[in-house]
Amino acid sequence: MVIMPTALIADDEPLLRDSLRRQMAQCWPELEVVAEARHGPEALELFERHQPAICFLDVHMPGLSGVEVAQHIGRRAHLVFVTAYDQYALQAFEQGVLDYLVKPVQLARLAGTVTRLRERLTAAQPAVNNEALLQQLAQHLRAVPVAAPLRWLRTTVGPALRLIPVDDVDYLMSDEKYTRVAWRDGGNPAEALLRTTLKELLPQLDRQQFQQIHRSVVVNLHAIRQVVRGANETADVFLKHRPEVLPVSRTFLHLFKAE
Repeated sequence: MVIMPTALIADDEPLLRDSLRRQMAQCWPELEVVAEARHGPEALELFERHQPAICFLDVHMPGLSGVEVAQHIGRRAHLVFVTAYDQYALQAFEQGVLDYLVKPVQLARLAGTVTRLRERLTAAQPAVNNEALLQQLAQHLRAVPVAAPLRWLRTTVGPALRLIPVDDVDYLMSDEKYTRVAWRDGGNPAEALLRTTLKELLPQLDRQQFQQIHRSVVVNLHAIRQVVRGANETADVFLKHRPEVLPVSRTFLHLFKAE
């Protein structure tokens, strides 16, 4: 009897859990995702219940980090860490020869990870778990304070300093060393420039509300009216309160695939 490989996905962002599951279905159709967790304690509970062969663990999760969850799991499963661009963590993963994926997950990178996991499962290789490295990473993560997401953007509109509520922002677009903010001022479309780059701003935004859809565009999910798919793996985002149409690049298209 052929035993189907099983996996757990743990990430506090529903869109990213869904995205990884869809990409995994493309790269590894035989893999069965038996559970999805929203935070560290739930990931541990679901692991003990389902005993999956593979765990995809978001490094930064509420309750317990992905690294702390990995410490509890030990060598009972093959581990793949998923992280935003944390240079410290990435260097540690590379030095420790641990599997990791960077958000947003690239299909080519995921395919390489799948190949390695297949080989390990086929050869019945034991799971890799560098306990000393995981302890080092866990200490690093505990030492780094998690900042609350931005609620206001400070910008200059003419001669005046304005505080823009992030809930009123429809989208943000890279403009060389600045970021152009498209927002609603009393319900009317308005624009302003922030003296910071989009790359610097993105980690400070609420990941449940703001989603990158192009290398130069981040959209407020609450401001989307509809997403229309086009030819050649493209799509356009139509907004509720503005006439602009925002492009979705192929890298982020999977976020808007229908069931």
